[in-house]
Amino acid sequence: MAEQLNSLEELGAVAAATPAVEAEAPREPVRDAQGRSYATGKRKDAVARVWIKPGSGKVTVNGKEMAVYFARPVLQMILRQPFQVAGVSGQFDVTATVKGGGLSGQAGAVKHGISKALQLYDPALRGALKAAGFLTRDSRVVERKKYGKAKARKSFQFSKR
Repeated sequence: MAEQLNSLEELGAVAAATPAVEAEAPREPVRDAQGRSYATGKRKDAVARVWIKPGSGKVTVNGKEMAVYFARPVLQMILRQPFQVAGVSGQFDVTATVKGGGLSGQAGAVKHGISKALQLYDPALRGALKAAGFLTRDSRVVERKKYGKAKARKSFQFSKR
């Protein structure tokens, strides 16, 4: 069994004998040979592969412009949020390929990927992105259908007669 410490002096002596935990080293930027940062974003069933590099703010999703691929203004706004929170609007070009899910889930996946890639490109942006909750993967997915039910929770219509 472990020895019991009976006084603060004994505890201080034990603490002095154990090596101190080193402070975390500052994060280094992660970039490839072309000066890009890569990250994977996920939301519902959608998975997005995102590359960012310094540029004029052009966003390409699956080979199409953002305004063409995500026609609804709300989805375009979702993609712009990480840049606005980090204060780097119009400074990065984004190339993304996204598969699975619907348009809303795909927009969320690209947003998650952009946020992670921005944080890898410039670690100083991590605080603002983390505070806004953009680096956390939204784990909510559709609940599976159960046997004996019409959907996940909806029952069939009850018939008295």
